[in-house]
Amino acid sequence: MLTDTDPKIEKMQIEILRRMPAWKKLAVMEGLNETVRALAVAGIKQRHPAASPAQIQRELAELTLGPELARKVYAHAK
Repeated sequence: MLTDTDPKIEKMQIEILRRMPAWKKLAVMEGLNETVRALAVAGIKQRHPAASPAQIQRELAELTLGPELARKVYAHAK
C-alpha cells in the first residue's frame, strides 16, 4: 500500500490499527484532521499575509467545502 514503507513494517502498522479500539481510532483521526487544518491555515496565511481572521476562515471554507458551497454558506458575509 505505502511505497516508502517496508512491507513488514506496514503489516505491523495495519495490525496495530486493527487491534486499536474505535475510540482510539477516532482520536487519531481527530488529530490528523487538526494537523491538516493547521497546515491549510498556514498555507492560506502564507499566500495572503494581510488576510483578516474572517478572510482566512472563508478561504479555509473554500478549500474544504469547495467554492460553490462556501459561497452559499458565506453569502451573508461580505
